[in-house]
Amino acid sequence: MQLSLFDTAADAPFAGGKPADPTSLRPALPVPSTPQQPGLTHPRSQRRIVLDGQAVGYEMRRSRRRSIGFVIGVEGLSVSAPRWVGQAEIDSALRDKGSWILRKLQEQRERAQRLNAARVDWRAGTTIPFLGRPVALVLDSATTGAVLQNHLTDQASLHLGLPTTAEPAQIRDTVQSWLQRQARRIFEERCAVFAVRLDVRMKRLSLSSAATRWGSASADGSIRLNWRLVHFGLPVIDYVVTHELAHLREMNHGPAFWEVVRGALPEFESARGALRSEVLPVFD
Repeated sequence: MQLSLFDTAADAPFAGGKPADPTSLRPALPVPSTPQQPGLTHPRSQRRIVLDGQAVGYEMRRSRRRSIGFVIGVEGLSVSAPRWVGQAEIDSALRDKGSWILRKLQEQRERAQRLNAARVDWRAGTTIPFLGRPVALVLDSATTGAVLQNHLTDQASLHLGLPTTAEPAQIRDTVQSWLQRQARRIFEERCAVFAVRLDVRMKRLSLSSAATRWGSASADGSIRLNWRLVHFGLPVIDYVVTHELAHLREMNHGPAFWEVVRGALPEFESARGALRSEVLPVFD
């Protein structure tokens, strides 16, 4: 048995899960003359509808499902409906949820903007977060490997053993390798601390690179933690560590589980909030 801690910022389905594969599609409706804000049209939209005065272009899929389902993703609104449901009924369902749809689309636009701003320009002087603090990258061919300096101050820097002519991919790979080494060291230390508090035994720790999962725990005592957690401050790391170790006592998310977490980390709610709201640097 395995339980996981998921990134709540990931897209979630509404009213019936993710849409099934598309089958036959009806012809697209004419585009209404209503003004449309950027980001309200799905790139594969076949239909349009006006919701609270805003024109929304959405992807329409027909399937064998029993109900109408909405998914608000990074591309926009997708609608999945049974083949026997008429367009009028679909339009009615969309209008009933119009405010919710527009709010979620706005949230996706804002998140996309934050993600775009978080893309790393891999060059000297760029800063990345490490344990909740900004760290400036320095290309220093006299350095062997990567060396962190002044990490407890506002002038923290990571000296990389690379020439000033290093390609962005070289810089990225060197930084990522260093972050992963630090992640393992820090996670091992924090797991040791909280395993004692929780009176559990962790048999194995491994790092993951999952896109939507911060950590997972197995009944055999194995813990997996996402190395990207090393961008956060220790309170957030401690929350995820505590969360996963607590599963070695309670393999569920019931009230008893949260009491175990609270017993080891009384102020865990604030750390959980930071985990959900922060946008990490994009490594590409």
